[in-house]
Amino acid sequence: MDEVFARRDLIDPATLRDLSGRSDAAGLRQLGAHLAAILASGLALHATLGTVWVAIPFAVHGVLINFLYAGQHEMSHWTVFRTRALNEWVGRAFGFVLIYPRDFDQVQHFAHHRHTQDWDRDGELVRPPYGLASYLLWLLGPSYWFTRIRRILRFAAGIVTEPYVPESRRAGLVREARWHLAGYGAIAAVSVATASTAALTYWLAPMLVMKWSHQLQNTIEHLGLPHAPDILVNTRSTRTNAVMRFLGWNMQYHTAHHAFPGVPFHRLPDLHRRIFTANGTAPPSMTYLGFQLAVLRALAGGRSEADYPDDRAWIAEGEPARHSEELRA
Repeated sequence: MDEVFARRDLIDPATLRDLSGRSDAAGLRQLGAHLAAILASGLALHATLGTVWVAIPFAVHGVLINFLYAGQHEMSHWTVFRTRALNEWVGRAFGFVLIYPRDFDQVQHFAHHRHTQDWDRDGELVRPPYGLASYLLWLLGPSYWFTRIRRILRFAAGIVTEPYVPESRRAGLVREARWHLAGYGAIAAVSVATASTAALTYWLAPMLVMKWSHQLQNTIEHLGLPHAPDILVNTRSTRTNAVMRFLGWNMQYHTAHHAFPGVPFHRLPDLHRRIFTANGTAPPSMTYLGFQLAVLRALAGGRSEADYPDDRAWIAEGEPARHSEELRA
């Protein structure tokens, strides 16, 4: 995705061109570090099997696997590597591991960027408004995994109902889902034939159980902000530490990313400083914990996302959410 959706009033073209330069070296450093961390946590998990200490590397391993989606996301934007084929094929490998086919993710995500916070066209908003139960099921992972697995099965059967999927992409998404199922079936067959639990122990179990860790990032980016066509008010950045920024491939600078999606992940801190810090402004931002506590308070007492206005923020720092009845009063 190039800068077609960018806020060109925020930065001069020459600076944007400089920040938008791709780098195989920078991409390979991040990829290598993330994969090395997964290898280390996997070895630690293996070394502690059968002991009470296994819970620690199990959790770390699951977090690291789930945050591979940060890399898949960036590779769908073609920005991690200068070499285009690396973006595609590493992205496909990540999509296979994460049970989230790369081509479908790209179609859905581009619809999200083109129509951010538009209930009818944003690829990430094809869902009912959250209530407390549905939000917790999504945050903790059960409904997330149910949705992902059901979609692959549905696509493999040739049933594509998502309104944001162009007709020209449907056949390719069906083929992609069938290749995924064939691959998962082959892994299952080998596991059964060899009586091996390796795929479950080092991949599926930690990934499924620890999905909530990556949902902290997924949920904070837009929920509770205005459904308005303005990136500076409908997209939230996250205040966090260097470890989380490493895991998230800098996607915590999410407002900057949405403003200029063609800027690679490793230049997002610079972009944020250029368009916000240098101008004495700041995007909507919260901490992970502060955001989750605010959402739980807002959805308590039987309230749902539909009880809050679309034209203003109902999750913001330092103030309680005000639902529609309170605002009318």
